[in-house]
Amino acid sequence: MEFKDYYKTLGVARDATAEDIKKSFRRLARKYHPDVSKEADAEQKMKEINEANAVLSDPEKRAAYDQLSQRGYQAGSDFQPPPGWDAGFEFRGQGSGDAQTADFSEFFSQLFRGQMGAGARHAHHRMRGDDHHAKIMLDLEDSYHGATRSLTLRMPKLDAQGRTVLAEHALNVRIPKGVHAGQVIRLTGQGGQGHGGEAAGDLFLEVQFKSHGRYRIENKDIYAALPVAPWEAALGATVKIPVPDGAVEVRVPENSQTGRKLRLKGRGIPAATPGDLYLVLEVVLPPATTEKARAFYQTMAQELAFNPRQHLGV
Repeated sequence: MEFKDYYKTLGVARDATAEDIKKSFRRLARKYHPDVSKEADAEQKMKEINEANAVLSDPEKRAAYDQLSQRGYQAGSDFQPPPGWDAGFEFRGQGSGDAQTADFSEFFSQLFRGQMGAGARHAHHRMRGDDHHAKIMLDLEDSYHGATRSLTLRMPKLDAQGRTVLAEHALNVRIPKGVHAGQVIRLTGQGGQGHGGEAAGDLFLEVQFKSHGRYRIENKDIYAALPVAPWEAALGATVKIPVPDGAVEVRVPENSQTGRKLRLKGRGIPAATPGDLYLVLEVVLPPATTEKARAFYQTMAQELAFNPRQHLGV
């Protein structure tokens, strides 16, 4: 999909105030509204203008979009949201969207689905505070052992000049053992302030995992490469390897090949229904960097008469 430059669409500077954005939107709406415009592409233009305004007129969405834009994306360039791009931002409400955004682009949907919120609320009414939500990035090991983490969330708001600024929300969060990607941790009373003496809303933290140098996470299952020597793969062996919750001895069956999966049942994410840990064998050849090693490989070539391409018919 294509990256959208919402500032360019509305014709405003990146430091535009809320009033600047409102004025530009009204001016463009008068020009391109399909009921009055004579422009050939008025309907499509109006959709683009509405979409840009939906982001830039919302302090929370605008702050998250600004952070994403700082990575140097250009309008019209190929784009996929980086993992965890919006982690650490605190949004009001949680909803699936509304009818007015149904025609917005895939770009908007990928970035802001689930962040359409309940909208502004009037402080003079007696009502419970808004629920807030945020995405947090955890280490895989936190799921195996549980942890307490100090987090700082950024809550966008407008300053006196109508510009978006970030207020910090610091909190300590207990991470339960067995938490998995997509799970939501609820913090009672940590959301928006209540009005007229009513209770504060809750804060919902959606868990995602940081990328890991050794493990790949799929739902509750964990995948890791298991390097083995050629003789271990050919003859079979018992090897000791580290896993997220300690170390384990694994039996490598004889005549194993690269890509074979060894399943350790229940050693994945330790949720109520635990996942599995899959070890993917990777046969690693010793380098032929000495005369002795080269002579050994030459002997293998002569004695084994092995052709790994025989099945190709050549």
